[in-house]
Amino acid sequence: MAAAAVAGSLTAHDRRILTALNTGASSLSFVGSGFIVLCYCLFKELRKFSFKLVFFLALSDMLCSFFSIVGDPSKGLFCSAQGYSTHFFCVASFLWTTTIAFTLHRTVVQHKTDVEDLEAMFHLYVWGTSLVVTVVRSFGNDHRHLGVWCWTQTGRTGKAVHFITFYAPLWGAILYNGFTYFQVIRMLNNATRVAVGMSDRAYQFDMKALNRWGYYPLILIGSWAFGTINRIHDFIEPGHKIFWLTFLDVGTAALMGLFNSIAYGLNSSVRRAIHERLDLFWPDRFRKWLPSSSKVRNQQQESELVSLKVEDQQ
Repeated sequence: MAAAAVAGSLTAHDRRILTALNTGASSLSFVGSGFIVLCYCLFKELRKFSFKLVFFLALSDMLCSFFSIVGDPSKGLFCSAQGYSTHFFCVASFLWTTTIAFTLHRTVVQHKTDVEDLEAMFHLYVWGTSLVVTVVRSFGNDHRHLGVWCWTQTGRTGKAVHFITFYAPLWGAILYNGFTYFQVIRMLNNATRVAVGMSDRAYQFDMKALNRWGYYPLILIGSWAFGTINRIHDFIEPGHKIFWLTFLDVGTAALMGLFNSIAYGLNSSVRRAIHERLDLFWPDRFRKWLPSSSKVRNQQQESELVSLKVEDQQ
């Protein structure tokens, strides 16, 4: 989707480079997010509410990447449908990260245990908001196709609407996630420091887990910072494209699914489930290459969303 808004006024050679970059990066995101979706479908032990949110995040990333790869095989109705679909699922992706942050905050900070009852509200919020902003974006938009991308924004009104319907909620999500994770990390930091009988090794492990949460908002920032700068520059100087900025815009935005799949999806539960399957079916002569089974089973059963039990905090 990032590529769709930057293709105009670039040379044919530049567009070919951006096409290859978008296809390659989107393919990596498709594979990464598809792997998380596959793990959720195959491993029953992962079908808990916390990981279900990660599943919908990965599913949104996978479909966003898929439609980015599809490009523009034809003009007309299919081209418009491709543009709508890409925008819809990219918005849904970063909205699902806010539901994960909300769930973590409500469980750890507010000590609420009713988050599973809010699943229907999460779906209404994510899919409903994505649909609304996608429809609104069609206003003031010139539905032409250019090169290999659909839905190119050519007018100032269309560019303004694009910014309002995508980048404004995106940075709202980034600010919300950052504030939420800051509160969660601060509270768990304090709880860990006053815990009785905790060894130095356990303390360091918990601190490492908490620090990972602080990187989650940085994924969205890293994925869309160059895109935001490029949109602002394109709005101010529409006739002057900066190729290197566009290159970074397309590349980082297309890798969002890969970043999310690594940060949110490849947690200890997924790694443990994969290892257990490999331990069952891997030939004996190759088992020496696998990590020690006892080591994996004796790992602290932490969750990437909630590392301390709510009951222990109350």
